[in-house]
Amino acid sequence: MELSNLLSQLNLKGFNAALTKQQENPVYNELSFEERLLQLLQAELSERMNRKIKRNLVAAKLKENMARVEDIDYSIPRGLDKSVMVSLIGGEYLRRKQNIIITGPTGTGKSYIAQALANRAILDGYTARYYRVSRLMEDLKLARLEGDYVKMLSRLAKFNLLILDDFGINPLEADEANDLLEVIEDRVGVNSTIITSQLPIDSWYDCLNNATVADAILDRLVYSSHKINLSGESIRKLKSEENRV
Repeated sequence: MELSNLLSQLNLKGFNAALTKQQENPVYNELSFEERLLQLLQAELSERMNRKIKRNLVAAKLKENMARVEDIDYSIPRGLDKSVMVSLIGGEYLRRKQNIIITGPTGTGKSYIAQALANRAILDGYTARYYRVSRLMEDLKLARLEGDYVKMLSRLAKFNLLILDDFGINPLEADEANDLLEVIEDRVGVNSTIITSQLPIDSWYDCLNNATVADAILDRLVYSSHKINLSGESIRKLKSEENRV
């Protein structure tokens, strides 16, 4: 059987492409067998990692899939500490299974920062999933009706990073607050969660409408979280004013 066909059947695409490159370039003849094999295996590993990243980017369902940590603007007056962000971008919070809470007014970049961190995590080999809290509640209700509630909770628990965006825009019903607790409970100490909210943390009790559930959520989430509190006006408004000058 021809070697290239065998490599194709084994789905060694990176190896096969690198082998073709070696066969076409006589310079590789000067390398030892071990050196050439090492390069072929490295090419295959790189190809597999790229495929994994592409799959994880699709699975993450990010609203802003082009959000990048490199594009975060620290010149905007909103209380964003670059040293804190550099630490988070490094991914230590993921390795330590810690959470991040980003609060601040509308338009200050909460969602963008969260999704930029998710993109960074995916490029580093982690899995991620983005949800607006209102949509998550709808999907959990549907899963319960279809008998898939436990399976959905299990899937959510397995993502290395879960983004819960726009928490607190609408107060949660009692069953929704319980659902949120279930999601967070399954992830505590297992994987990381990022929550964004317009509400300061001390106002979350009002949104959850259940003091017992609120206590449980805050105890499991807040005290193990990095907190970013943004301030100032909407970035879109500021840029619009700059363009008019």
